[in-house]
Amino acid sequence: MRIHIQAIQFTASEQLIEFIEKKVAKLEHFYDRIIDVEVYLTLDNKSSHIKDKIARIKVNLPRVQLVASERSKLFETAADLSIESIKRQLKRYKEKLRGQ
Repeated sequence: MRIHIQAIQFTASEQLIEFIEKKVAKLEHFYDRIIDVEVYLTLDNKSSHIKDKIARIKVNLPRVQLVASERSKLFETAADLSIESIKRQLKRYKEKLRGQ
């Protein structure tokens, strides 16, 4: 599984990149056919005076793409919430495959 992390309009710290890679790598426990994962980190400065952080995760599976996007005051929290959403989607996808 290839993990690609892209920080848009800022430079992500090494700790943040390692944190996200470690969390995303655990997705393989839920589904072992993940082709690659793309993580986009952006700052949303339109919503308020305090900049919100957005973590958008795209998981590419054979013939299917799962996407989750979450917003928080910290990238770590936004990434955690996005990964939890992807986990739920992976579980639903596996159940759907079993039913066919």
